[in-house]
Amino acid sequence: MTYPTYTPQCVLITGATGGFGKAFAKRFANTGAKLILHGRNEEKLNALAVEFSVPVYPLLFDICDKQNTIDAMNAIPEEFQDIDLLINNAGGALGLDKIQDATLEDLENMIEMNDTSLVRITRLVIAGMTKRKRGHVINIGSIAGNWPYGGGHVYCAVKAFVKQFSLAMRPDLQGTNVRVTNIEPGMAETPFSLARFKGDREKADAVYANTAPLTAEDIAESVFWAATLPEHVNINSLEVMPTKQSFGPLIVERD
Repeated sequence: MTYPTYTPQCVLITGATGGFGKAFAKRFANTGAKLILHGRNEEKLNALAVEFSVPVYPLLFDICDKQNTIDAMNAIPEEFQDIDLLINNAGGALGLDKIQDATLEDLENMIEMNDTSLVRITRLVIAGMTKRKRGHVINIGSIAGNWPYGGGHVYCAVKAFVKQFSLAMRPDLQGTNVRVTNIEPGMAETPFSLARFKGDREKADAVYANTAPLTAEDIAESVFWAATLPEHVNINSLEVMPTKQSFGPLIVERD
């Protein structure tokens, strides 16, 4: 039996002005999908919105502001309310200091922007999906959720949360026809490291020096593949690394 592939009709992308977000928007615009593009910088958001010939609704709010998030989501026009693909892309890392040296503000902000905001937005969108019995939530996790590393502490933890949240939604959604996928990128050359190191270009560039990292387009293709499989297929999680990245040894302290 042959099942038809699925083509999302209305796609909401959080963090759409970032490296991954822009690539996702371009990939789905090519299929003619309506786009709801979220960002917190109005200038960047408006500049991105005019790049596409498909219908676009710019969604401006700070994901760390609960009431602002709720108000903005509730104000989405009727013609964009039939969201059948939510890509939870907003998030990021702050710093690479050891836990004893990291600022409490950075630690709490990582939890807020990677986990708390993702739960809020998912809950606000998924009710409509279950009612319509059509939809897909794709969360952008990280290999950090699977493989801890020094200085990763809270970032590794928040991405592990994203993975478990994604997997645990699956039994809740049984019978609703709503799919959930966690995409777990490895090293990818985007503005991610520049944000992590708070604008320090030298540190950010060193992350990708003399190797061949993934690109935003690589991850966009992974997301697109998962989203357009026939509706009876659910990709639970997909870990993606560049060929030149692999697993490191365990740390052993010696006297």
